[in-house]
Amino acid sequence: MLLCKWNGVVIIGRNVKIKAARGALDMTQKALAEAVGISRQTMNAIEQGDYNPTIKLCRAICKVLGKSLDELFGEEDS
Repeated sequence: MLLCKWNGVVIIGRNVKIKAARGALDMTQKALAEAVGISRQTMNAIEQGDYNPTIKLCRAICKVLGKSLDELFGEEDS
């Protein structure tokens, strides 16, 4: 899990689950991006938490990675 500290607060990367699922399939950002019809730069922005994908794009990512919406985009339990 990707963690960083800012002003004493621990922040968890918002889209680490996509990167982990992609890595488990030995899939590059470029390959995943091509599979869902976006640029590698957009996929990078999604993984970095800098871009909020549409529900349609979320579903496409889930389908390619074999995961549910909750598994990749659901909120973490506290």
